[in-house]
Amino acid sequence: MTSLLEQAFQKASALSESEQDALAALILADLEDDRRWSEAFSSSQDLLAQLAAEAGAEYRSGRTVPLDPELI
Repeated sequence: MTSLLEQAFQKASALSESEQDALAALILADLEDDRRWSEAFSSSQDLLAQLAAEAGAEYRSGRTVPLDPELI
C-alpha cells in the first residue's frame, strides 16, 4: 500500500461509521466502473483496429470528403 493511500485511510478512519461506509461504497463503485471500462475497451481493440484500417483504405482510395464544420 502506498503512503498516500495509507494517509487517506488514516483520515477516513476518523469519520463516522456511516461516512466511512459511504466513502467505501464510492471507492468500490469507482473501482468497479474502472474494471468494466477496461474490460469493454480491451475487448473492442480488434474492432477499432479494423474500423481504422477501413477508414484509412477509404481515404487512400479517394472515397472520403473533407468535413465541412458548417454542416455539423
